[in-house]
Amino acid sequence: MTTQLPARVRRGYALGSVATGTFGTVPGLLLLPYLTDTVGVGAALAGVLVFAPKAWDVVLNPIAGRISDRSRHPGGRRRPFLVRAGLTLAVLFAVMFAGPTEPQALGAAWVALAFLGCASAYAFFQVPYVAMPAELTLDYTERTRLMTWRVVVLALAILVSGATAPIVADELGHGAMGVYVGVVIAIGVLGSWWGTRGAPDHPGETATGTLTDQLRLVGANPDFRAVLLTFVLQAAAIGTVLAGVAYVSDHLLDSAAANTLLFVAFVGPALLVTPLWERYAATRGKRSGYVVATGFLIAGMLALLSAHAGWLAVTYVAAALVGIGYAGAQVFPMAMLPDVAADDARRSGANRVGVFTGVWTAGETLGLALGPGILALALTAGGYVSSTGDETVTQPDSARLAIAVGFSLVPAALTVLSLVLLRGYRLDDRLRSADVA
Repeated sequence: MTTQLPARVRRGYALGSVATGTFGTVPGLLLLPYLTDTVGVGAALAGVLVFAPKAWDVVLNPIAGRISDRSRHPGGRRRPFLVRAGLTLAVLFAVMFAGPTEPQALGAAWVALAFLGCASAYAFFQVPYVAMPAELTLDYTERTRLMTWRVVVLALAILVSGATAPIVADELGHGAMGVYVGVVIAIGVLGSWWGTRGAPDHPGETATGTLTDQLRLVGANPDFRAVLLTFVLQAAAIGTVLAGVAYVSDHLLDSAAANTLLFVAFVGPALLVTPLWERYAATRGKRSGYVVATGFLIAGMLALLSAHAGWLAVTYVAAALVGIGYAGAQVFPMAMLPDVAADDARRSGANRVGVFTGVWTAGETLGLALGPGILALALTAGGYVSSTGDETVTQPDSARLAIAVGFSLVPAALTVLSLVLLRGYRLDDRLRSADVA
């Protein structure tokens, strides 16, 4: 029997994806080009600067989960973290693009330190936020519905931030863009905090033992391990595609509008098909839906190679296929995560949802951080020529090929590997049987 959450709670929770979608998109889209083409940092070093602060979250996120698990705040176990850490993230994001670009070393250091601060604040927002569905409802189907709302808002956030941030940066400068994106993040933070007030709460008993003990138990869960590794590889693939959008627009499609149009082509279909993915899960299950969505990702990523020939229309269609797959590849795993955490709590009698989500978001953050790093390696191998904001350079053919391969074939290969790993997830069948019974 399905127990539905109030619509206000579903909408309020979903608003948090304005913050997660924006912070997950804009740095991956603009930070690497900002470092290579405005500050003038070499592609390899720029990749390290983008990767390192988010890699720090691999360590910090499980700690943030453990801290939120043990919270006894009168405002709730998770909600107070949303407003405190989320608003800190919004301010630091604006600071990140407000620094000097000369001398080069100072500009690079400013970005690295500010991005490290952003990553740290984001950990204490994202982990409690992702942990909330397992405690908002105990119902298998309702979690999918909750994630459907979240992914719709996530897609809108990606569309708005991904399409408009480059325009603001081009027209008003990176400093104004940083402030603009910071405001968008703050809106999502406050919306999720306010919208989930008075929401149902099923916290359970806090797990005992050290953080190391909890991480060991979480890592030993085969269902969690399978869906996590699948999601991490796909996050790396999506991160690589996002990092390549600006380079593809400038050097392959030779179209300033392509930056925005690629995002519209990517996100528009995702908005339309997300409710259809929810229906698929209701009839066929989450794991089956995840497999089908991953197939769309692979097909779209392979077709993105058409950008190397400058085929605009084909590239936009390919981006739409990626968007269809991306919608499902967000709905299903994010609904599977609270299933895994709740099943563990039911069997063990202890709540480890914060540790589960801490490890999960650490993996997601690592994957998204690897994306720009992977593309930076491809650019370096192809001999990409970095420049400062007032320079115009012509890239060699090898660099153009590296952009195309990094934008298409590399993420496609990662996604194929992820599909192999998903075979280890077996929880879905048991939960669907129990839900029907």
